[in-house]
Amino acid sequence: MKLVDERGKLFGKLNLIDLLVILLLIVAVALIGWKVTRKDGASNASRTILTYTVEVEGVDQEVYEGIKAYVPGESGIGDQLMANGEMVDAYVTNVTAAPHEGGLTMTDVNGTTMTFPVEGDDTLDLTFTIQANVVNSVTNEVGTQEVRIGKSHIVKTVHFELNNGTITTCEAEPWAEG
Repeated sequence: MKLVDERGKLFGKLNLIDLLVILLLIVAVALIGWKVTRKDGASNASRTILTYTVEVEGVDQEVYEGIKAYVPGESGIGDQLMANGEMVDAYVTNVTAAPHEGGLTMTDVNGTTMTFPVEGDDTLDLTFTIQANVVNSVTNEVGTQEVRIGKSHIVKTVHFELNNGTITTCEAEPWAEG
């Protein structure tokens, strides 16, 4: 029995062109599978470590006490962020509190702005330090949120969620394999 017969069929059953097409499809599926199964589809060389702070104003004292139990967390790294029900490669590594100094702000007809303290306001302003490994240092996306100074930011972990935060600092450094 010949390997290729006079009609160009392999073992008398399969055309060589069909065999090449099948092999190309197998290679394409393998490459797609490899790319999809990698952790995030990017090499470590393109990663960046972002360390940023988020300030959330007017948080109740009880909420702060509850959050402190999870930061830096059982792992020692911090409480892991999440987005859309999935864990994100970012951690709340620290949280600090300061008395909230807000109040009623009014501007008079001359354009002078004055703030009057509100009696009995015992809320706190919390500052979260977050460290994140991002794949694209141009968009700086952590989950579904872009990290930019001045942008609003939701601090959401498995254990707590605070809306209306504002990013106040952001520093980037290259990923170091460790």
